[in-house]
Amino acid sequence: MPTRILPAVGDPDAVRSLTSLLSQLPDAEPVTPVTDSTQLVDTLARLAAESVDELPEVVVVHERVGPVPALELVREVALRFPAVGVILVTTDASPGLFAAAMDSGARGLVTLPLTYDDLSSRVQAVAQWSAGVRRHLGHGGDVFTGAGGTVVTVSGAKGGVGATLTAVQLALAAQASGWSTALVDLDLQTGDIASYLDVQFRRSVVDLAAITDITPRVLAEAVFRHDTGVALLLAPGDGERGEEVTDHAARQIVGALRSRYEVVVIDCGAQLSGAGAAAVETADRALLVTTPDVVAVRGAKRAVRMWDRLQIRKAEETTVVVNRHNRGTEIQPSLIRKITGTAVATTTIPAHFRELQGAVDAGRVHLLDAKGSVRQALWALAGELGLAGTEGGGEHAARRGGRARGGDRGPAGFRRRRE
Repeated sequence: MPTRILPAVGDPDAVRSLTSLLSQLPDAEPVTPVTDSTQLVDTLARLAAESVDELPEVVVVHERVGPVPALELVREVALRFPAVGVILVTTDASPGLFAAAMDSGARGLVTLPLTYDDLSSRVQAVAQWSAGVRRHLGHGGDVFTGAGGTVVTVSGAKGGVGATLTAVQLALAAQASGWSTALVDLDLQTGDIASYLDVQFRRSVVDLAAITDITPRVLAEAVFRHDTGVALLLAPGDGERGEEVTDHAARQIVGALRSRYEVVVIDCGAQLSGAGAAAVETADRALLVTTPDVVAVRGAKRAVRMWDRLQIRKAEETTVVVNRHNRGTEIQPSLIRKITGTAVATTTIPAHFRELQGAVDAGRVHLLDAKGSVRQALWALAGELGLAGTEGGGEHAARRGGRARGGDRGPAGFRRRRE
């Protein structure tokens, strides 16, 4: 079977040179080139919506493709389309660039000027890798083969503001609406999801940290299927092992989850780690939970500024969620929006801890009273984010038809931020 190769090149002269050389490769079937990053992602999304088998085995990304930088585009393709092997074509042959390309998810690097031998060997190796991945996907059970699930991260402005409870309830709401949902605890030292749901499971996210090829079977062995149907990927029981989950490992894990589940909710905690930063950077939606008090709002402002300085995420791409809201407090959502420079969720979570205390103490937060104001607000927030409709999935089929079959949108209909 011929190897389908999709070139992504912005420069007309480079297009002619690359396609001419690709057409000479044995068993190669060059696809019509795309000329920019948006066109590449949209093309792959359209093909993935039909079937994973419709995707090209190899994508060749030229360093001058634009407007998104080549390494960011490589990362985008590797995360959203894990069955596609990406080769980066570049003039920079330094070890630093090679390492950066591999960290971004490239399966190979070819330096300019191109030679037949270099390109042929790389394409052959990457095509074989892609074929192996597709064999795993073909035997991996009910693998979600859309363009990629929606990833939502939940971070805390400081400890104790309710980020974990928010993450848990968002995941429960998404699952109840019919989306296949994973809930990930990336609060690696102090994660509480297992306690909140009264779960004892010996595997954790650390078990995936050293694996470079996370197949559906490997992923299934690391997650715990909760009674609610939500798949849990837990933080390690020994907090010091959290250091094993690097930013590179986190990107690999998030990519594997995105390819398997329609909604992935990640609790990143209040302390920024490399893994948490990678998750926030690649997420479709990044939530920052705060309470309406001076200390927490200052913490939210610091987090937003730090994310911007580290080029993790811009303020306008972050949504603040106000927990323990009271209309009588001096600090209201409009003021928080002004202080942080972010969007603020329309839905606020009321300050009714008595509704929660029994369920939290018993580790049964999934059994919160459906008529309680806190639970209703958290599920309304899920609806605002597009993660949930009517309980039991009444709106799921219609939304799924528009997204999974349409190929390039998540449950809320929002695009990945780099497109």
